[in-house]
Amino acid sequence: MNQRFDKSRLPSRHVTEGPSRAPHRSYFYAMGLTEEEIHQPLVGVATCWNEAAPCNIALNRQAQVVKLGVKKARGTPREFTTITVTDGIAMGHEGMRSSLASRDAIADTVELTMRGHCYDALVGLAGCDKSLPGMMMAMVRLNVPSVFIYGGSILPGRYQGRDITVQDLFEGVGKVQAGAMSEAELEIMERVACPSSGACGAQYTANTMACVSEAIGLALLNSSGAPAPYESRDAFCEASGEAVMRLLEKNIRARDIVTRQSLENAARVVGCTGGSTNAALHLPAIAHEAGIPFDLFDVADIMRDTPYFVNLRPGGQYVAKDLWEVGGVPVVMKELAKLGLLHLDCLTASGRTLGEELEEIRGEADGRVIHPAATPITPTGGVVGLKGNLAPDGAIVKVAGMSPEEQVFTGPARVFECEEEAFEAVRARAYREGEVLVIRNEGPAGGPGMREMLATTAAISGQGMGKKVALITDGRFSGATRGFCVGHVGPEAAHGGPIALLRDGDMITIDAIRGELSVALSDEELEARRREWSGPRPTPYTSGAIWKFARLVGSARYGAVTHPGAAGESHVYADQ
Repeated sequence: MNQRFDKSRLPSRHVTEGPSRAPHRSYFYAMGLTEEEIHQPLVGVATCWNEAAPCNIALNRQAQVVKLGVKKARGTPREFTTITVTDGIAMGHEGMRSSLASRDAIADTVELTMRGHCYDALVGLAGCDKSLPGMMMAMVRLNVPSVFIYGGSILPGRYQGRDITVQDLFEGVGKVQAGAMSEAELEIMERVACPSSGACGAQYTANTMACVSEAIGLALLNSSGAPAPYESRDAFCEASGEAVMRLLEKNIRARDIVTRQSLENAARVVGCTGGSTNAALHLPAIAHEAGIPFDLFDVADIMRDTPYFVNLRPGGQYVAKDLWEVGGVPVVMKELAKLGLLHLDCLTASGRTLGEELEEIRGEADGRVIHPAATPITPTGGVVGLKGNLAPDGAIVKVAGMSPEEQVFTGPARVFECEEEAFEAVRARAYREGEVLVIRNEGPAGGPGMREMLATTAAISGQGMGKKVALITDGRFSGATRGFCVGHVGPEAAHGGPIALLRDGDMITIDAIRGELSVALSDEELEARRREWSGPRPTPYTSGAIWKFARLVGSARYGAVTHPGAAGESHVYADQ
């Protein structure tokens, strides 16, 4: 028996210890485990491996290396998989309704697997947008010793002497519609844009949440940076397997690592890298699993006084591989620390504090990808929270790469009842310069599913109209979205928010400098329209997983979560 661990306090005792568990142990013998392995701690190694997209295709191989690390540290790894829905493939059609719901399904299925089999600790590997927060949510919900590993980013494609990503293809659709590119050229680009395994290569949602995993402390420092094809990732995978065993030995659990302070660290890193607006949805959801109050406004407040100094696409010039080559997230955090913007006493997956880890980092800002934080690209974060009579529960916009003049927009509303309606209008160029395009009924409950709008926004950019119109929605935007695009408008239309009451021609003001999203209507006029409102738009989703999600999901302000969270819980899995 492994003398380093007292199994009398670990969940796996329920399936491995004592005469009454002989039937359970017989199953382990059937899978080739030895007596020693059965009585060691059982470590769940969860992956989102599948053949849906390049984001996840390398996770199976990486999991085998994690298992070697667990075994090296005298634990018994038990591999299992969960789902993913890959946004790049789900984008622009009904499949996107499954995306956000998949985040919670991932957390739920990892939780159920861990609970059902009484695993003592968790190493989670994820590659695509929602799988990262879903896996981290499960870790915090279970509150077991946990280490997260990102599967790595895709390498950029090369076309006509420049790096390209899938964002260029979405925008290429708009260029074809505008006559600025031929279909033949688009077909050439689609063959070279994604040349390897890995998640979308710029600071879109997957890489944003990968940066979060290091900043929040659940991932080993520098583990998220190397692109997916690099076999140097193996060293981080093996180290993560060993690290989870150290956490188990010291009884350092996920909620010891994920605290209010570490969530603030994560929001800082999102802000300074010009990360995805989806972080404002996922950070509150992770906080919810720990019972920590932390909503969209908390995220926005932190980002407001965080300088933007990491020059990454879509707002900037470079991709994840470039960030890795100049030192990665640790150098970014080192710059934040110089300004006193990090909580350095937060615990990390290594068992040491963030401050202790950063003391080992020798890299410095290169001035090209990572600018010195003291001389940033812009003095405030790349993501801004908004509030006003059009968004009492807030909204979010990415302003990375935009000049101050581009961050204020006033124009008449052009209202669309769903994304398809808006996309058709954009495709037909049936909109005008100066308008604010409003896409409603796309919130978490009303969509249902809170779809991302990349197909529409990319088409607008491809038509050369990205700086000539603005767009607001109660849905979401992809991390690849460019232009003045406001998402997460709350309350959503289905809940009777002001966005449900807008009409064509209403004058809307978006002011990212002041943090305002308003419509030039009096309270009396809004109330009169509310009395005339006919209620939420009917949906064809009357059964199944999306129906359940729509019934359970809460406001985007609090992370669009589907259960009460840890604040009032009376049972913690790790203590059962």
